[in-house]
Amino acid sequence: MLILASTSAARKALLAGAGLRFEASPAQIDERALEAQLLGKAPETVARQLAEAKALEVSRRRPGATVVGGDQVLAFENALLHKPADFDAARDQLDRLRGKLHHLHSGVALARDGELLWSVTHTARLLMRDFTDAELDTVLALEGEAVLASVGAYRLEGPSIRLFAAIDGDYFTILGLPLLPLLTAIRLHAPHLLSK
Repeated sequence: MLILASTSAARKALLAGAGLRFEASPAQIDERALEAQLLGKAPETVARQLAEAKALEVSRRRPGATVVGGDQVLAFENALLHKPADFDAARDQLDRLRGKLHHLHSGVALARDGELLWSVTHTARLLMRDFTDAELDTVLALEGEAVLASVGAYRLEGPSIRLFAAIDGDYFTILGLPLLPLLTAIRLHAPHLLSK
């Protein structure tokens, strides 16, 4: 059995799109407390270790299952941005990112029976346009509450794409799950999950 240690709609859609049968079971960890313990570590390390912690926690509760953990960290000007708490915070994040470059680090891990099988982090570089306030208002109105579910307060698979000038990196990584290396790892550690 394959379990996704998350309720992320984007991660669920990516696994389903790859034809994988899985169930979603969110990890019961305090992400902000764990992140505080990782203070001073590189953002890509933080993303990977959060993904590992999620996969390990669920794998201990679900013996025999292969568990996928994922996490994404947005690094901008020596700080990490998180999901905005409300629309004012979303507008503030997007305003800070306007016309500037930021990095998305997406970690993914596989675990079984409390043992880490594999993990990796992939990074994408994203440059936002110097958009107008009116363009920002339009995108926020089109996105609605969806912006509250993503670090950086945007969704590249939605109207937020209008705010970007350039993207360098894997699309799946940007959505929060480096899918191609994950599929390779599943082939290696749990090939039966790909044959159903």
